[in-house]
Amino acid sequence: MAEAATRPPSSPGVRLALLAFAQFIITLDFNIVYVALPDIGSDLGFTVQSLQWVVSAYIVALGGLLLFGGRAADRLGARRMFMVGLAIYAVSSLTGGLAGDSGVLLAARAVQGIGGALLFPATLRLVFTSFEEGPMRNKALVVYGAIGGAGLSAGALLGGILTNYSGWEWVFFVNVPLALAAAALAPRILPADTFFPGANKGFDVLGALVATVGATLVVFGLASGPDAGWLSLRGAGAIVSGVVLLALFLLIESRADSPLMPLRLLRHRSLAVTMVVAFIYQGGLGGAYYLFTTYLQDVLHYSPLSAGFAFLPPTFASMAFAAKFSTKLLTKLGLRGTLFAGTLCTGVGMGAFAVAFSADGTGSYWVLLPGLILWSVGGALAIPAIFAGAGAGVALLEQGVSSAMATTARQIGGAVGLAALVAVANARIHVPAHGVPPLSDLTDGLRVAGLVGAGVTVLGSFLALLHHRPAPAAKPAAEPATATDEAAVSS
Repeated sequence: MAEAATRPPSSPGVRLALLAFAQFIITLDFNIVYVALPDIGSDLGFTVQSLQWVVSAYIVALGGLLLFGGRAADRLGARRMFMVGLAIYAVSSLTGGLAGDSGVLLAARAVQGIGGALLFPATLRLVFTSFEEGPMRNKALVVYGAIGGAGLSAGALLGGILTNYSGWEWVFFVNVPLALAAAALAPRILPADTFFPGANKGFDVLGALVATVGATLVVFGLASGPDAGWLSLRGAGAIVSGVVLLALFLLIESRADSPLMPLRLLRHRSLAVTMVVAFIYQGGLGGAYYLFTTYLQDVLHYSPLSAGFAFLPPTFASMAFAAKFSTKLLTKLGLRGTLFAGTLCTGVGMGAFAVAFSADGTGSYWVLLPGLILWSVGGALAIPAIFAGAGAGVALLEQGVSSAMATTARQIGGAVGLAALVAVANARIHVPAHGVPPLSDLTDGLRVAGLVGAGVTVLGSFLALLHHRPAPAAKPAAEPATATDEAAVSS
């Protein structure tokens, strides 16, 4: 009975296809609502200041609950959390599309973030447990990362198409059949959850609550700062409160019998370096999306749909590079070399397209394209290396939480980078009495912010050289199946 419960029902390739599809759903939602924001704002009565929370509500909930989601995947089962996360995604997306006022939509976006926080660590843990460390896992992570990158670009394009031809509601409705299909396939494709010694130790509820509130406050403060003011209660007040709670969380974890985040993982050099580089990489990446789309729409006067199409060439270049070279380079250069090269290319590419910004609105997209391609190729190297670094040498029992730690670093890095680069760009803009800033000021601000982000990313890439190859984690034997375990893996 135990053997039947734990036997993989499908080939690793089929499993990877489903897991990559789930990653596509997660990343799709980062960008799909951007081009629909004007229509959402006018239909649901958002103010200019509150409209940003259609995006931020998702990011805040996702970033705040990732550690909880990672530990839940370890303790309660990755396949179970995969299905629960997708179900939450489907219900919240349907609610968002049916929302008749701003409050309901913001609540739906926050619940989408909760679904993502459960789904993402479970998905990555299933990749780790399906492929052993080495070339096969590297190849799987390249595919997984490339599909995630495609989701980011597809979100911008699909959001424009759906908003133009079907209405903003469909940027939410489109998730429903995708999530339900993935959830329905999971029991047929993914192996039943296997529990290793220590998996049933219990759950650090206090640590989970403190970490969730602390991380949520930090991300909330970073998202609120540009609008409410960095010295406001919603800005610095939330950030400081969140940092205090996270410090308290570390104290709780040091004394917990079954910690949410084992502190010894912070002494795992491979994971620690991966988290720092992921923080810096995502800060530049998130800022670059903002700077590029703002330049296209506000300076070159692209429509939202045209701006979405502008992401296709770098996306295709990234996917082609990943298919041909990323796996080979990750195997040949190792995590350290690949993480360094990917982050360096991302920073140099960002600097190249920022330099090409035209101050008079007569610039060409084609002048930006070489930098964009280098930037996207950098991601084809860096993202699989970040994923691989999150699980390298980490015990199977803790790969859910280790992947959540690296992803939390990315999410907070993205929020910090976006807030910082928006502040840099706005500092260069002088708004006259009639309220419309000169085009040259806007372009100058975007260019300076891009160069700052590029410089920090390039410098951060050298931290990847501190990485070292960890010894592969020992494989624990699964616990003998008990009545409780049978119920857990059969549900």
